Amino acid sequence: MTIEERLEQAKLVLPDPPKAVGNYKPWVKVDNLIFVSGQFPIVDGVLRYKGKLGANLTMEEGYEAAKLCALNSLAQLKAALGSLEHLQVIARVDGHVNSAPGWTQQAAVLNGASDLFAEIMTDKAGHARTAFGHSELPLNAAVELVMIAVIKSEIH
Repeated sequence: MTIEERLEQAKLVLPDPPKAVGNYKPWVKVDNLIFVSGQFPIVDGVLRYKGKLGANLTMEEGYEAAKLCALNSLAQLKAALGSLEHLQVIARVDGHVNSAPGWTQQAAVLNGASDLFAEIMTDKAGHARTAFGHSELPLNAAVELVMIAVIKSEIH
């Protein structure tokens, strides 16, 4: 089963890749690596989840925000590669969570992204991950996701 078929089976739609919100590229390809810039929980150009986890956002909302960041990251990969089938593996994911003071459940929030990758990417989803808690994120986003992926050797 292809990645696109698994997306369809999960009733998920890969969005158009969000445009950069500053003077940077949404992704950069270097040899057999794709570096995906930070992706926010944006849907149709609108930031869906704003604010701090543990203050005005729940764990469940953070989990959903991380899933949206993951979908946007996959959209960037598809834009970079033409097809997600050219992906060898997601190597690293760094998750940044806008957190209230004393709130320490960042890793559980980022499971939203990791769970989505595992469901859709299966064997290509095995990634290293770091979870960060911040007092602020750009645009007051709830979550920001950064990714490094490896391209199949015959593609690059």
